[in-house]
Amino acid sequence: MAIMDSNAPLQLVNWDLAASSAAKLTPPGPKLTAAEVRDVVGNLRELADLSVEHVHRITGLDAARDLRDSELIIVDRASWAKANTQSFKMLMAPAIEHLMETKAEQLKAANAALGGSVTGAQMGAILAFLSSKVLGQYDPFVASSRGPGGRLMLVAPNIVSVERELNVEPADFRLWVCLHEQTHRVQFAAAPWLKDHMMEHISQLTVGLADKADTLAERLTNALKSLPTRGQQSTDGAGGSREQNDDGVPPSDGGILSLLQEPEDKARLSHLTAVMSLLEGHANVVMDAVDSSIVPTVKTIRRRFNARGKSRGPVEKFIRRLMGLDAKMRQYSDGARFVRAVVDAVGMEGFNRVWERAENLPTEKEIHAPEEWISRMGL
Repeated sequence: MAIMDSNAPLQLVNWDLAASSAAKLTPPGPKLTAAEVRDVVGNLRELADLSVEHVHRITGLDAARDLRDSELIIVDRASWAKANTQSFKMLMAPAIEHLMETKAEQLKAANAALGGSVTGAQMGAILAFLSSKVLGQYDPFVASSRGPGGRLMLVAPNIVSVERELNVEPADFRLWVCLHEQTHRVQFAAAPWLKDHMMEHISQLTVGLADKADTLAERLTNALKSLPTRGQQSTDGAGGSREQNDDGVPPSDGGILSLLQEPEDKARLSHLTAVMSLLEGHANVVMDAVDSSIVPTVKTIRRRFNARGKSRGPVEKFIRRLMGLDAKMRQYSDGARFVRAVVDAVGMEGFNRVWERAENLPTEKEIHAPEEWISRMGL
């Protein structure tokens, strides 16, 4: 057994190990020559820039005119995983600091035994799995090299892999993806308060979980046992009607996380679920608003992309459910229905009230009843 320095700082998660583990465990991407890599990177940058004009036209958000405080980077799978260790480190910092203040002795014992290596390896394994699934990501929480506005990452090998799998026109598919991801970049530029608002609620949620760390193992076991049943009960399998709790809020079926919450944590998670549904749904609406005059094969892309999930194997389906990825896919459809209903009723200008202040964000109940949000906004 290794002997730990008792004066060494506590490290609950070895973030360097998480990044290196993810890089080692990440499955290889499609085979590309050096010239092909340069072509893909250059093409993605060109199409990402082109997509901003379409986002501005569709959303009417003037923030799309100036995105200078954020940056666009094209990454491989290992680089995406490493970048996300930085994000997780920042998001988990309040909870870790809280634990160090309230459970210092227990943490010293755990640190002496493990030194953060186990949690670091586990985090690396999770990021390795995700690194082959993500096409793009806007990360508002880690400041870019250009300012505090965050960074948009396009995962080039995954985009190439999916366009080959679907047998679609590469330029069309890449522009379609860029439209979705650039919309996220514009959302946070249009609502500069949104980053801090989400950080505050995420911090409250993680600190609340930290306070209940003593019973985490028991609740985790119960969550694993009930997960398949819960997953079957919460959705009709096509993103359609869902059960509702007594307060009218649909259950936040977000994998293990949603199964571990106390009532106050459920309220926090419900709010974050509503915000994520809004952001993802809005981006999907923008992506699908582009017709064949801009993306000639958009109908084919949309049909084949939506059908991909049916071909997943049982192991991947279980992992996705365990990590809440299927719940994230429902956020796309739930949020998109909300956005379309509001825009149909009051126009895009009326919908854009949502970016003005935190009080204008829809609740999870309103995501499923957009007329209630319209009424509350006085529209």
